[in-house]
Amino acid sequence: MSPEPQKGRAPSIRDVARLAGVSHQTVSRVLNGHESIRDETRQRVREAMEALKYRPNRAARALVTSRSRTIGVLSATHGEYGPSSSIAAIEDAARDQGYYVNTANLASSSPGAIIEALKHLLLQDIEGLIVMAPQVRVFDVLAGMAIDVPYVSLQSTGHGDHRALAIDQIAGARAATQHLIDLGHEEIVHVAGPQDWIEAEARMRGFLDAVIDADLRTHPPILGDWSADFGYFAGKELLRYRDFTAVFAGNDLMAVGLMHAFRDAGVDVPGEISVVGFDDIPLAQHVWPPLTTVHQEFGEVGRRAVALLLGEVRGTPVDGDEEIVPSLVTRASSGPAHAVVGRY
Repeated sequence: MSPEPQKGRAPSIRDVARLAGVSHQTVSRVLNGHESIRDETRQRVREAMEALKYRPNRAARALVTSRSRTIGVLSATHGEYGPSSSIAAIEDAARDQGYYVNTANLASSSPGAIIEALKHLLLQDIEGLIVMAPQVRVFDVLAGMAIDVPYVSLQSTGHGDHRALAIDQIAGARAATQHLIDLGHEEIVHVAGPQDWIEAEARMRGFLDAVIDADLRTHPPILGDWSADFGYFAGKELLRYRDFTAVFAGNDLMAVGLMHAFRDAGVDVPGEISVVGFDDIPLAQHVWPPLTTVHQEFGEVGRRAVALLLGEVRGTPVDGDEEIVPSLVTRASSGPAHAVVGRY
């Protein structure tokens, strides 16, 4: 029997069943993410769907099952590597479970923009929501709207909230700062992320904890905006005083901007100033000198977020208490401390 549907007709679920050698009920179970289907059967059905270019009618399925099989993602990213990588992992993990993903990127961080983005997702009849916009005001809006679907969020540390996926940003920042302390640096500056960002606050806290524990002088953190342009600006301003020997930047892009400013001023990294970033974006190992940074498993974040959310959706909660701990990656941008050459 030919696997091709009749000419001029879109392939149906029965065409998929014939090609895969299974019943149409089995194909339906695969589409609905039924756990009783064997992996090899599920793979055979998916291969048949791909060969026939079969696309299920989402609207019809929703009418029959009263379920949209759709997850919403609220995101504050505009192409940044880390969040984009997590969203890609969310889409892959959701697809494996028979779910679609709709993403709403915040146009701004104003309450109005957050409300509009959430309303847009809720109008898609999403079954659950993943919040990848780690800003305090986002959670204030969520609390005020009384969202009636399960949701999970990304948090810097766990606080006993079963809906929070914990990424220990504080531990990552402590490791970065302690690395510089171990190299003999006593005058360390922190270029932080923007105010109101939960990640930025956590990384600043980790930095301050390490500095205070080592009984070092505390330089006031500089609040940035995550961009390389700000890092470059901050680097030029910092060089006016040179009362430091190392900088811990809140993310890799700002660290790259800092090194650019230092290089333009003829300052050697790490010979005169050490620089450490955070995130371990692909570019980090290709800049000069290659950047010491804190590695995050963005793909694992996305996969765990889907598992946690679908556990809530299906009424079978999974354990989300285990924190994801970032790890230090040592490269050539950090080295032993030298004497401070600036003035106080």
